[in-house]
Amino acid sequence: MIGLIVTGHGHFASGLTEALNVIAGPAEHYAAVDFEVSDSVETLSANLQKAMDDMNDCESIIVLSDLAGGSPFKTAVELGYARGVEVVAGTNLGMLVEINMVRQFMEDVHQLAEQALTVGKDQVQKFVFQAPVEEENDDFSDGI
Repeated sequence: MIGLIVTGHGHFASGLTEALNVIAGPAEHYAAVDFEVSDSVETLSANLQKAMDDMNDCESIIVLSDLAGGSPFKTAVELGYARGVEVVAGTNLGMLVEINMVRQFMEDVHQLAEQALTVGKDQVQKFVFQAPVEEENDDFSDGI
């Protein structure tokens, strides 16, 4: 199975994990790594390293992070590079739910990362209100 780590600023990772648990139940081979205000980058690095080490029995690992270029993203890239870990930024709940489910049936972590990008983009939508269209009255009982 592909291991899944979620990371981000503040309680991003633990918050998404709580929502995922409500929707799909607890996930296996999964870790949430928060980067709190009181944490140093070294603490974040140690926590991400531990999460990756705990997934040594997984064929591969994907990390979903909040912001491209942020400390959680950059640290995951630095730690995961030698291991072939895929790191994806811009995570949203829809992406997490689908990737968590699909990774159980997928073996190619690179393909999973591409799917995460597609799903993440597809989940961003705007509601557009459309007024009901009035139906034309086809009642010709009064004649033409």
